[in-house]
Amino acid sequence: MDRSVFEEFLRQGESTTVEFKRCGSTPGQDVFETLCSFANRSGGNLFLGITDEGNVQGLPADKLLEIERNLINCTCNPNLFNMPPSIEFERIEYENAWVLRVWVPPTQGVFRFKGRVYDRLSDADIVLKTDSQIASLYLRKYSIFTEQHIYPYLRIEDLEPGIIAECRKKAVARRPNHPWGSMSDEELLKSAQLYMRDIETGKEGLTRAAALLLGKEEVILSACPTYKTDAVFRQVNIDRYDDRDVVRTNLVRAYDRLCAFCAKHLPDPFYLEGDYRISVRDIVVREVVSNTLIHREFTSPVPAKLIIDEAGLRTENASRALFEGRLTLGDFNPMPKNPIIANFFTQIGFAEELGSGLRNLEKYARPFLGGEPILREGDLFVTSLPRQTKTAISANAGKVGISTRLTILNFMEKHGSASAPEAAAAACVSTKTASKYLRELAEEGLIQPDGKQRTRRYYWVGASRLAEEQ
Repeated sequence: MDRSVFEEFLRQGESTTVEFKRCGSTPGQDVFETLCSFANRSGGNLFLGITDEGNVQGLPADKLLEIERNLINCTCNPNLFNMPPSIEFERIEYENAWVLRVWVPPTQGVFRFKGRVYDRLSDADIVLKTDSQIASLYLRKYSIFTEQHIYPYLRIEDLEPGIIAECRKKAVARRPNHPWGSMSDEELLKSAQLYMRDIETGKEGLTRAAALLLGKEEVILSACPTYKTDAVFRQVNIDRYDDRDVVRTNLVRAYDRLCAFCAKHLPDPFYLEGDYRISVRDIVVREVVSNTLIHREFTSPVPAKLIIDEAGLRTENASRALFEGRLTLGDFNPMPKNPIIANFFTQIGFAEELGSGLRNLEKYARPFLGGEPILREGDLFVTSLPRQTKTAISANAGKVGISTRLTILNFMEKHGSASAPEAAAAACVSTKTASKYLRELAEEGLIQPDGKQRTRRYYWVGASRLAEEQ
């Protein structure tokens, strides 16, 4: 490992895929808990000989081989691990000290250490105790597309009457020579992979994707009992809601209902692209709603949410992710959660090609609500579009800097950390202005920056200084 790469690990600190640990001649139990959690999540780098704060303490040079052997012997011990996780070693010499890097590659399988299942959450190793937590882990690890589950006794008559013809019409309107235009209903279902045959078992029939996309409500309830999307609008009654729509219809109908709910409660600001006015609200809402309906784990008991309030627009839904963290264009590799459902939405014009949603949100979210979009992947996929109206920005433009400064400091003290967009929303200023104040506060030692430019967060460290400011 290059020195610069290693120093970058030290600077970034511990995360979902990075852990620092002190170590003597024999690794402690917490080392093996981390190896187990890495193996159950998405792999990671364990650095032995470094403190939690990222200071290189080092390992005795004559003990490196002994430590490596101990790690191999323990991970291969069936009394400790139900199956050995894959590990690789790298010795790193840094500032006259030795560090041992233990790399755990991502792999299938659910690992147990001393009978316990460990998972990685942020920079912590946690024990999964409930059946639902462990079931979710199995779903994530084995990359099973649950949309492909076949129901041999599900019939075309169980689908909503007329909906196949309606979808055929949408596909042809989008592309006049679309092959669905000349297909029968049965041929269309097979073409869209909504009717499949399992080549291993021979079982064939309509799939869970067919039930979700086109089924009657009672069929969906049978296939996915916990499926629903809870749309909530809060303006006056912030403790509960001012309007609500609990959507349990098939995905084609759900798309229309959720888009209509957003159009009812969100502004549509004037915006020109070239010489033509376009609706940034419709573009953004279309992406948010289609992503919420497509990229989710429908077998999870966690209901999806769409929330509109003074903070902006936010969605949450269960996911089955190999990656955890914020998504940005620079490091985004699109991975479909339900490729059959995603393709069907594309054919009828409800979605574009995979990955276009993030690009459209990056482009249009600011002229829509004023803030930068925040997308976080994990067991729960979250999309957040902070609200920051031009009126709020202009109303605050004449205020003295100390007011904005104190607002940001109070927000940081309350929440512990913030990104530039979050601080901007709290102070009702632009993200650029918030970034300027955050940099100044960091230079004064009141807050601590962490992360690269696009993903940087600031952490609160200045309780005593806040009193002086006030």
